[in-house]
Amino acid sequence: MADVCFKFLVSGRVQGVWYRDSTRRQAEQLGIIGSAVNLPDGRVEVIACGESQAVEQLACWLHQGPPAAKVTAVTSESIAIAPPTGFSIG
Repeated sequence: MADVCFKFLVSGRVQGVWYRDSTRRQAEQLGIIGSAVNLPDGRVEVIACGESQAVEQLACWLHQGPPAAKVTAVTSESIAIAPPTGFSIG
């Protein structure tokens, strides 16, 4: 069961640079479930549910992303949802 769930909105050059798949791999290594989805405005929305410390580690990683990404901002908010199963990208 997830301790916390957060929604992150990541801005910058984050589409077309393997950001979502890299996020999925990071999340799975940390035992986080959720999703990473491209938004029409060029941002990526990440839903991350898991242990507080693991979600904090992912949050730090989101500010950097994969090598080709150029993250300019990350916003976050705690959300109350039924945790998803696994981690999906869309």
